Amino acid sequence: MASRAAFFDIDGTISREGMISEMFRKMIKYELIDDSKWYSEVKPAYLRWNRRVGDYDTYLQKMVDIYTETVQNTSAFHITYIAKRVIEQRGERVYTYTRDKIKWHREQGHLLIAISGSPVELVREMSAKYGMDDYRGTVYHVGANGCYNGKITPMWDSRSKRAALLELAQAHGIDLAESYAYGDTTGDLSMFRLVGHPYAINPTRELLTRILEDDELRRRIQIIVERKDVTYRLGVDSLDLV
Repeated sequence: MASRAAFFDIDGTISREGMISEMFRKMIKYELIDDSKWYSEVKPAYLRWNRRVGDYDTYLQKMVDIYTETVQNTSAFHITYIAKRVIEQRGERVYTYTRDKIKWHREQGHLLIAISGSPVELVREMSAKYGMDDYRGTVYHVGANGCYNGKITPMWDSRSKRAALLELAQAHGIDLAESYAYGDTTGDLSMFRLVGHPYAINPTRELLTRILEDDELRRRIQIIVERKDVTYRLGVDSLDLV
């Protein structure tokens, strides 16, 4: 008999904040990233997003670009240590809805799988914390000298997540039509389209726009918004983007 699974994005879906931003702050603290990078490149994008005159993706991309540049020739030992510290300190800052869904899926005997664009070191630690059965994250490859060599296998885009989900489904004998996916950005669209029960958690405007354009997906997807101590289930047909 085929298994049922629940596939979870992490940043913005389980976690209330981007784990890569916490990783970035820790790397500044441990002097792996010069804090001038924050003030000259990241902070302007952050302030624009914080004032809601810029978008989150631009802010995030700035951090990802600097992270990618920084980890090259850095010891994997240091990054693994920092990832552990981030999850120890911030791993419980999660949305109530997805935390409860993880518990519910576990009680139903479903497989729990994380598919995230965050560095795989962070995904591994977060997956262990929440009892995931498997996981996939962005891999920054390590050379023979134990340092990152600049090669990357991404997991932040929809195409990569689709390939990962199909590979995991084959490996675990998963019935995708009876499975679930949870995500918050357009990078998760391929997961939504492959499973029978897709859930958009606090979706971005771009993701909502893409959902509204997809007649097949909009009939199946659930849209969940959690703000403060209230969780809302929104009807797709009643959405009015302003």
